[in-house]
Amino acid sequence: MANTDREKSWYDERIEYLAEFMLPERYQTMRRVVGERTKYMTVCAENTFHPQNASALVRHCEAFGVQQLLAIEFLCGFQANTHIVRGTDKWVDILRYKTTPEAVDHLKGAGYRIVAATPHTDDMTPDDFDVTAGPFCLVFGTEKQGISPEIMAVADHFVKIPMYGFVESLNVSACAAILIQSFVERLHRSDISWRLSQEEQSKLLYSWMRASLKDDEGILRKRFGEDF
Repeated sequence: MANTDREKSWYDERIEYLAEFMLPERYQTMRRVVGERTKYMTVCAENTFHPQNASALVRHCEAFGVQQLLAIEFLCGFQANTHIVRGTDKWVDILRYKTTPEAVDHLKGAGYRIVAATPHTDDMTPDDFDVTAGPFCLVFGTEKQGISPEIMAVADHFVKIPMYGFVESLNVSACAAILIQSFVERLHRSDISWRLSQEEQSKLLYSWMRASLKDDEGILRKRFGEDF
């Protein structure tokens, strides 16, 4: 407990100092947003080819408070279009993996349920999925082939968006927006602990503030020397 208290104090001291170099409104906005961030739910994009879809996934995660986005890149790189993403990638942690098993090992090791966004014989609607049963990762496949066999083999759940028209499926961007918003909204209405811990919030806020300031190293060095 002593180490945790010391670490929080270390971050809080620097956060208070950096706040002096920001507009109060900007600082308060960051504090509000970091308090709504979650890692209870995360998103995984498998071989997203089109930059516009990669950009949309980043924007969706940022908009709805999902802090981590995993990118599996064994067929193609996850490359967001800067004109579309508009800096939102600065606020989301993008974790890159060269293989699907590597990403799966990380997720399973961290206690995540793997939820494949794809029609399946055992699939369920977004409303049927229990968001409170434990942390989960929503996985989206490639634009053409969809979810890979590797993900299909290890997925704990399969979810699909009900369709009532002639269209049988939506593109990755539209599907992600609907599912992420739906699951996050239900988390917010639940009584489970889905927010980042206070320690995680302090670390994240500190990194955001540094990324928002010019010469953040110079500012910190004047006050704290090399201890930043």
